[in-house]
Amino acid sequence: MSLIVKAGKAGKRVLKKFMPEQPRHVSYTRRIECVKTSQRVVAMTFDDGPMDLPAVPDKFSGRSLTDILLDTLQEYDAKGTFDVIGDTGENYPDTAGRSGQADWGGVRYDHYPDINQDERGGVVHNERLMHRIIDEGHQVTNHGYRHIIFGKKPFVYGKREYLKSVDEAVEDLTRLHRLLREKYGYEMTMGRPPHYVDKMAGGFSSYDVYDQMEYLYLAASFDGAGWLPITHGSARETMNAEIGAMVEPMRKALEEDPNALCGQIIFQKDGYNMARRTPVAFGLAKQLELLRKYGYRVVTVEELMAESPFADVGREEPGFEKLVRLQKSRGIVYSDNRLRLDQPITWGEIAMLLAPRKEAVQRRVKQMKATGAYQHIHWGAMDWCAEQGILKYAMNPDEASKSLPEGYFDPVRSLTRREVYQAFRG
Repeated sequence: MSLIVKAGKAGKRVLKKFMPEQPRHVSYTRRIECVKTSQRVVAMTFDDGPMDLPAVPDKFSGRSLTDILLDTLQEYDAKGTFDVIGDTGENYPDTAGRSGQADWGGVRYDHYPDINQDERGGVVHNERLMHRIIDEGHQVTNHGYRHIIFGKKPFVYGKREYLKSVDEAVEDLTRLHRLLREKYGYEMTMGRPPHYVDKMAGGFSSYDVYDQMEYLYLAASFDGAGWLPITHGSARETMNAEIGAMVEPMRKALEEDPNALCGQIIFQKDGYNMARRTPVAFGLAKQLELLRKYGYRVVTVEELMAESPFADVGREEPGFEKLVRLQKSRGIVYSDNRLRLDQPITWGEIAMLLAPRKEAVQRRVKQMKATGAYQHIHWGAMDWCAEQGILKYAMNPDEASKSLPEGYFDPVRSLTRREVYQAFRG
């Protein structure tokens, strides 16, 4: 395993344990990691494809990796979510990094399926594979046209080029979104940032990008593990170990609790791992066999969210269907996809409930660009509501360049979010 990546993952775990939890806010864009359901249903996502190169080692008569994954899913009556890229062929000049390290496919940029083989990967070069993915009922999501990270990531990708503004990121995603719509008649509704880099220049984040795209943030709650290489042992030993790393954590989780994966999203890779091997070509069938043994259905993320679109509220909630309808057009859910119905509602959250989404998003972005300063996620909605004169607090011209006054977040008497949403009539 790459020592840098391993150290980075360990560091994140330590920081998460000892640092205070970051505040969450009601947001139009929600990070979808899992949903609340008692049903044995799970989703699998495959990043970085499609890939028209054979598996390594090739034991499938030269068939492309994406074909192998599709064949395997079909055999188990499973559906996948393919988080695709457009084309990395524009990401030159560049040089390859070290095999087994995070920059294996390029120091300045990513190249899929590999450096100097860009014409064998991505939507642009793989019309047949894209038709097969869509025609066989799988979901397609947006992983960036050129797979360029949204902001700086100095620890792992210190030499990596990144997108310099929120507008550049929106332009890159729109380019792939338009390609899928115009060539395949397919409308994407979700995206995953390259390498999960969220922080961007100017105080923006990937959530601001997806707000403008009207996307949900596709994340995952269970690592399929095929993307990480094991670097010790013979070629056969390392491949077997990499396949085992895909299967054994899943086996252990299900043995300890057969319901452990209910509503979970599994991360996989439609491409080489960092050592240019494809354990997913062999491990996927073993994972699907294990899930079948425990009675799981494997569906798209979109289908998974039909069970519940929320991480903390399921069908047992009395107002569930109303909440499902409301979240389609209004900002009522926190960025981590939780409703937190028993918390007191705030003025900012009422503003998100009332304001038109497009108005709220555009006003906040415009204000941040004009001032060069971060504005609270509810700023645009509050500004619109104040302009309409429909909330208690009005934003006067002297406050226009400031963050929201503290008074905006006073609880509304003792009303909970549940009570307000149950009473809401539009």
